[in-house]
Amino acid sequence: MAGGVRRKTPASPSPMWGKLHTLWQDKHLVLFKTEHTLMVVSVLWILEIGINFWVIQKVAYTEIDWKAYMDEVEGVINGTYDYTELKGDTGPLVYPAGFVYIFTALYYITSHGVNIRLGQYIFAFFYLVTLLLVFRIYNRTKKVPPYVFFFVCCASYRIHSIFVLRLFNDPVAMMLLFAAINLFMDGYWTLGCGVYSLAVSVKMNVLLFAPGLLFLLVWEFGLIRTIPKLSLCAAIQLLLGLPFLLDNPVGYLSRAFDLGRQFMFKWTVNWRFLPEWLFLNRYFHLLLLAAHLLILLLFAFRRWKRPGESIFELLKEPSQRKIPAQNITVDHILNVTIVLILFTSNFIGMCFSRSLHYQFYVWYFHTLPYLLWSGGVKKLAHLLRVLILGLIELSWNTYPSTNSSSAALHVCHLIILLCLWLAPPLTDKQEHTTDKDHRH
Repeated sequence: MAGGVRRKTPASPSPMWGKLHTLWQDKHLVLFKTEHTLMVVSVLWILEIGINFWVIQKVAYTEIDWKAYMDEVEGVINGTYDYTELKGDTGPLVYPAGFVYIFTALYYITSHGVNIRLGQYIFAFFYLVTLLLVFRIYNRTKKVPPYVFFFVCCASYRIHSIFVLRLFNDPVAMMLLFAAINLFMDGYWTLGCGVYSLAVSVKMNVLLFAPGLLFLLVWEFGLIRTIPKLSLCAAIQLLLGLPFLLDNPVGYLSRAFDLGRQFMFKWTVNWRFLPEWLFLNRYFHLLLLAAHLLILLLFAFRRWKRPGESIFELLKEPSQRKIPAQNITVDHILNVTIVLILFTSNFIGMCFSRSLHYQFYVWYFHTLPYLLWSGGVKKLAHLLRVLILGLIELSWNTYPSTNSSSAALHVCHLIILLCLWLAPPLTDKQEHTTDKDHRH
């Protein structure tokens, strides 16, 4: 008004200030509410940079397989393409061709494998990339409370050791595998299959995810449209292995994909309580294989498949099924379906493995919290879940393994498996929508 003093209206708080205020009010719940996952994992990931640097600087490197890897790829560099002639200090080359190409690059980068410290920093980078990919999965799914992620990274001595103190090839394969899962979650199925095949070409333990991936592909595309994606996976294996296949195809296939490989009893983590003769017995191996396949089929038909849908319906084009097609690439659906099926498929394989060596821990370590918090037993409280994670960590850190550590590992595996079985079928607790634009 004229001649009057105009009052200033108080400025409304900025959205950022509002978020900070809410965060401060809920500070006691930050570690328990899944909506704070991104903030917590971001802090942990930054801490991991310092932790890896400290481990490399302060903890002694242990030579196990690095020199053997370098000897094996050096044979290829010198012109030997017959897999039966390639070997290192610890035995013959038993990994597919992708391993050869990646570790040949590392051979040159580390001055013919001599600059081990540089190799450790490269594997620290692999570790941080893997953690980034894993945290992205957990942030997208919002299924696990943030405090658990401390146990996923900072608290595990064995995982840091596998990456930066041992330089095994297992972490490289798992890094590619988690990249493929992220692509599946984003709806890039064809590209994801290509990256998945690259992971298999580094180490074939990634094939433990294959039953789950096959189920997801058939569910999403039907049998006919799944074939080109499987063909892509096979073509990548063929292309990568071509120089070795041309020289000695039987030698390459029998060494790189040796499903009957015999493991040494002294290194087993999971079957120490058995007598050695039984551990080495082929009938015992066949029994484990039969149990593995049976449990996979039970989960596929009773937990993954929609109730009332036959296997023949599942093989059809989604639009031709009697039950309306349900696209599983939408965010709410991929949160449970894609991740849980793939992680469960791999976990079942771990439960029935003929032997688990110490570096194999990385095959399922980052998936364990997701599996535990996906179980169907509501009375399995947070503390008990953390206790199971701790017992598994303790079992893998017990060297040499004992009867008790092996038995404890199997008990933990059994509890997780039972919880996954008791969980409601995926489609009983999910709402499905379609989004055809995401099908690639």
